[in-house]
Parts: sequence; structure tokens; C-alpha cells
Amino acid sequence: MTVNIDQALEAFYRDVDAVGLAPLWTVTGELLTPTPRPKAVPWLWSARTYRPLAERAIGLIPVERGGERRVLSLRNPGLGGRPYAAGTLWGAVQCLGGRETAPAHRHTPGAIRFVLEGEGVFTTVNGDACDMRPGDLVLTPAWAWHDHSSTTDGSMLWFDGLDLPMIEALDGIFFEPYPATSQPVGGERNRSVAAYGASSGRFADEQVTGALDPKPSPLLIYRWNDTAAELDRRAAERPDAATVAVEFANPRSGASVLPTLACGVRRLIAGRSTTPCRRSGNQIFVVHRGVGHSVIDEQRFDWEPGDMFVVPSWSAVEHHAAENADLFGISDAPVLRALGIYREETLAAAQAVTSTFVPQQGVL
Repeated sequence: MTVNIDQALEAFYRDVDAVGLAPLWTVTGELLTPTPRPKAVPWLWSARTYRPLAERAIGLIPVERGGERRVLSLRNPGLGGRPYAAGTLWGAVQCLGGRETAPAHRHTPGAIRFVLEGEGVFTTVNGDACDMRPGDLVLTPAWAWHDHSSTTDGSMLWFDGLDLPMIEALDGIFFEPYPATSQPVGGERNRSVAAYGASSGRFADEQVTGALDPKPSPLLIYRWNDTAAELDRRAAERPDAATVAVEFANPRSGASVLPTLACGVRRLIAGRSTTPCRRSGNQIFVVHRGVGHSVIDEQRFDWEPGDMFVVPSWSAVEHHAAENADLFGISDAPVLRALGIYREETLAAAQAVTSTFVPQQGVL
């Protein structure tokens, strides 16, 4: 009896598919790639685009139960419409109007806030009222109660960074509203700063490489004045360097500020360029001050204060400063380090720029 192999294979694959099986030999190349192939693409969100939209949102969208937060999410065009900046990272612009309160709640995704502009707002984290000022980093660890309140007539904008896509992928999302609109403030304001704000262990040189800690930092606010002074000190010690950087650290353990998120600031010196490199894991940068550009996988992104851009996993990146610049950044590096799969590589030569990015409307 002669068997038609093509017909037999077609029937075999049909029967395999019908019972929820997949032959590995047909998809190995898609699953086990030589290097990471993130779906997210390098992208930049311009402050000139999102600022007027944020102001319009303040006038049009009330902050109340049912909405909880007035947020414009960074939507990476490579992720099929998902409201994520990268495969593991949420990035967003949160807008709070004068005298408003964003209701208290908690959730398993961990979050950070980096203040862009405005005054008179505080975030209460588990009863500790944390005053927010431009350049400050404020932590709201996983499952910590938090709400945001304005005490002035002006608005405030800040960057939200969360590990939400990662926690969603782990099927670990939990959310709970607080019984009242806001939490009671227990005792003095800024208690974590009083206890840990002067600790020398709150800054790591360049980045945390060893320590891991399943607990978040007890210091909830990293003040910009302290960060700037630390960067000034490091720049003075290395006058020939193109860049200096600090990662914010847990003052108790030396680990990253959250078990799932690393946060830091890189200072770029005017007229100099960083050595191109690539790292496993995703990164989002927020331009705090200065003007320059970054080259990500051979594409140039010009930036100015308030702009935000994403560097997907294993994308080659280098930064160039037209004037002294400070870039705040978050990454998922603590998770990759905990799993033993973090990797980075320094590239020998600068990349050739093949295209220049032009910010577009409608990608928040």
C-alpha cells in the first residue's frame, strides 16, 4: 500500500491541532531565538505633544470613583494596541488638577512616580504623606495603599512607571479600593525621609549589580536636590567622563528600590557621547533636563525636557548631549538578575544612524 506522505502529514497536523497540541519542530525558531526579539519598538513620546493633551484631560475628565486616575498611557506601536510602553513596563503621564484627590487604592503591581512639573501635591503611602516636587522619585510598593492630593490651585504632571505588564503575564493582578476617598495621615509628614533620607546607602554607583531584596525600600521619597548633589559629586570626581549615573537603592539592603523595578538617573556631559551598549530587559527614560539625542538600534531620537522614550530589550543604545542633561530611567533589571538571566554587552564602535525619529500624534 502506497502512502501519500503529504496527505498523511496534513492529516497528522490537523489531528494534533484539534486536541490542543503543537509540534515543537515547527515553532522552535520562534521560541528559542539567538537573542531577545521584543515586540516593543524604540519609540519617543514628546512633551510638546502630551502636555496640551494632559491639560485638556484635566478640564474634561473628572477624577472620581470608576476612573480612579487621570492617566495617559504610553502605548508602544509594536504591542498591538496594548497600553504598555514595553513588554514588561507600563509608562504613563498622570495629571492632577488643583485641589483634587485621586482616590486611595492598592494593587499588586509596584509603581513609581517621577515628578515632571507642578507643586503642592502629596502622595500618601500607607499613611505617610509624601510631598512631591519636580525631580523627586516617589515609591508606591506593591499592595501599599496610596492616594494623591493637591493642596494648591495649580496642576501637577508626573511620570508613572509600573511593572503591570509583568505582573499581568504572571497572572498575579489584584486590586482593592480603599473604603474612603483618602487615607488618614498618621503622625508627621514625610516620615520615611526623616528615618532614611540621609542614608549613604540610598545611592548605588551606576547600577545595582549584586544585592537582591524581596522587600521594597523603606525610603519612599528620593529628593531631587539630594540626587543632583550626588551627581555633581560624582561628575567632579570624574571630570573626563562622558556620563555619570546613580541607581536609587534600598538603604537597608543595597538592592534596587523595588523587587521588580530599578530606578536611576544618568547625567550626560555636554558635547560627549556614551559608549553604545545593549542590555537584556526593557528601559524607559524620562528627560528631566537638557537637550540631546539617543541612537537606538540605528534610529536617532532627538529629545528635550519632559520627553520620554523606550529602549526595548537588547536594543543597542547610545546617548549624546548637546548640553548637560539628566535622564531618569526605570528598568526591569532586578527581575532578570534574580532569575540569573541578566546580560549586557558593550559595543566597540558607534552605530551608524540610518533614520531620524519624528514624533507623531496619537501614540499615547
